[in-house]
Amino acid sequence: MVTQLYGVGRTTSDVDLLGVVPGVWKDLEEIGGQASVLHRKHKIYLDPVTVATPPEDYVERLVPMFPETWIYLKLFALEVHDLALSKLERNLERDRDDIQRLARAGLLKPEILKERYYREVRPNLPAHEERHGLTLELWLESYWPG
Repeated sequence: MVTQLYGVGRTTSDVDLLGVVPGVWKDLEEIGGQASVLHRKHKIYLDPVTVATPPEDYVERLVPMFPETWIYLKLFALEVHDLALSKLERNLERDRDDIQRLARAGLLKPEILKERYYREVRPNLPAHEERHGLTLELWLESYWPG
């Protein structure tokens, strides 16, 4: 999504998914997971994200992907600030790299990240709220210094 929709990022061969329809993961993994026909044929696979807490109202801000290209499949992406905040909990090196690239491209506004974090993410975190708050502060200091 970072590369396809926002034009920044790294090479990847998966599409991360957030579950919005309960109980479909097994079917999606069969149809498009690693080692599926889709993966073998097109070298791309679906990867259900298990560690992500998106902002509470993310559904209201979803962005359609490829609306003129695909007729039968409708994909929606997280709005760029919601995408960044969904990476906060996992905070792997590649997540930080994505955030840095989005920040450098001018696609993220630090005040929106902070406001949404405290209003929509922090109240819903399963644990370690303080650690995630510190991670956000480090992101803000690193990617928007001064």
